[in-house]
Amino acid sequence: MGIKASLSRKIFLVSNSIFLLLVALLCIAPFINLLAVSFSDKVAVAAGEVTFFPVGFTTISYQFITNTSKFFMSLLVSIKRTAIGVPLNLLLIILTAYPLSKAKEDFGARSIFSWFFVVTILFNAGLIPTYMVVKSTGLMNTIWALVLPGALPVFSMLVVMNYMRSLPKELLEAAYMDGASHVQTLIRVVLPVSIPTLATVTLFSFVDHWNSWFDGMIYMNKIQNYPLQTYLQTVVVNPEEFIRNNTDLSGNLSKYLSMVSARTTGAAQMFLAMIPILCIYPFLQKYFTTGLVMGSVKE
Repeated sequence: MGIKASLSRKIFLVSNSIFLLLVALLCIAPFINLLAVSFSDKVAVAAGEVTFFPVGFTTISYQFITNTSKFFMSLLVSIKRTAIGVPLNLLLIILTAYPLSKAKEDFGARSIFSWFFVVTILFNAGLIPTYMVVKSTGLMNTIWALVLPGALPVFSMLVVMNYMRSLPKELLEAAYMDGASHVQTLIRVVLPVSIPTLATVTLFSFVDHWNSWFDGMIYMNKIQNYPLQTYLQTVVVNPEEFIRNNTDLSGNLSKYLSMVSARTTGAAQMFLAMIPILCIYPFLQKYFTTGLVMGSVKE
């Protein structure tokens, strides 16, 4: 029986490993295909000859996108936006979620303020009123037009608020009995055990700021103020017009028009935009599987 059980266990482990490997390959395959397309000749891509390996290897798509000073200017705008926006999001999320996580006995107006934020998810004034507010406050063509309108992500705030509500009351009461104030309790007790949730909303905020392109197109009137995604969107949608309007590339107009296509530049754009996400995700991924309150209260 022991030998049969051991054999069955080995068969299960091998089968499970093969299945998970196939699932992983299915998830990775589209990215490999995009990478191959970005390094392939546009004729081979148009003919459907590219699968997982480049055909007619070339880096012209990346040269097309990066061979201009405006690319690096837009990259700097996105870095500034992320460096300002993510900490601001986290600060407002924490300062809003903590008081709203209190019981009604401790914060009688909790429900009123909670619904005040929930309503903003259910009802939206729309693009035109938001644009008018940004314009009337003098934020057009500034980095603050990209940061302040979404300074408090309500969905992420609700996630953190619900997590803080789930914390054992004994944990907070012990801090209060030791003479800790609300600020000390928040900084020394609540935030340390909230790291997995905060890491998750940090990733959400980072991805949202980095991948956003529409607000840059709406609130920025000059291409040098475009964030990276807005700049790359203009490249992918109409590469011919982009070249003609770009003095850095106008001398090589015929060269680029004959060697790039919307598919190859689109694939290159996706990978350029994914690099920061791929760099930051491994450092935050470990928190997704960590126990949220494990070890915070011991009996």
